[in-house]
Amino acid sequence: MNVVVFASRKGGSGKSTLAAHLAAHAHKSSRPCLIIDADPQGSLTLWHKLRNSGEPPLKTTQRGVADIIKAAKRDGIEWAFVDTAPNMSTSVTDAMRAGTIVVVPCRPGVFDLEAVRETIGFARAVRKPYAVVINAAPPRRQDVESPMVTQARESLAELNIPVWGGQITHRTNFSLALAQGEGVKEYDADSYAAVEIGRLWSAIEKSVRAIHGAHAGVVMHRMAA
Repeated sequence: MNVVVFASRKGGSGKSTLAAHLAAHAHKSSRPCLIIDADPQGSLTLWHKLRNSGEPPLKTTQRGVADIIKAAKRDGIEWAFVDTAPNMSTSVTDAMRAGTIVVVPCRPGVFDLEAVRETIGFARAVRKPYAVVINAAPPRRQDVESPMVTQARESLAELNIPVWGGQITHRTNFSLALAQGEGVKEYDADSYAAVEIGRLWSAIEKSVRAIHGAHAGVVMHRMAA
C-alpha cells in the first residue's frame, strides 16, 4: 500500500486541493484509493459530501492515522491520500511517519518558503522521502515559468530540497471543480489544470516505484537521510 501525505505548517499552501484532485484522478475500481482527512478544518470532508458518490471512500481522524492505514491495507486499498493540519502537531508528525512519501505544497512566496523548512526538517529526521510541489503558481508565458517560480526553485535548491520539475498553476478550474464535488479531471478532462494534475500523479507514481526499488528513472523526491 502506498501512502501520500500532504504536509506543510503553512495554511493555504494547497494540501487539501492537491489531495482531492489527485485522489479523484487516481481512484478506479482496479486501483482503489482512500482519502484520510486529518485536518480539523475538514476541507476534504466537505468536498467529499458534495460528491454524493462516496468514492473514493473517506475517513476522518484527529489521531490514529496509522491505524486507519493498517485497516485500509487489509481491505485492499492501494493508495491513501492524507491531508494534515497546517502545523507540526503530533497528528501531523504521526501521519508523516506512516507515509510512503511526503508531498509539501508550497506557493512561490517568502512565507511559504520559510514554512517549508520545518516540515522538511522533520521528514529528514524520520528518514522519510519527500518533495516540494510548487502550487498556485503564476502561469507560464511562452512556456517560460514566472521569475517568482524560478526564484523559489533556486531558494529551495540552496537548502538542498528536491522540487518537482512541473508546477500547479493558479487556475479557476481547480476551484470550480472542487465546488462541484469533483476532481479537475472529472470537471474538464481536456483542461490545462487536468494535464498538470496528471503530470504530478505520474511523478508521484514514479517516485513511489523508486522508493520500493522497482524503478531507477528520474524521480521528484529525495530519500531523507
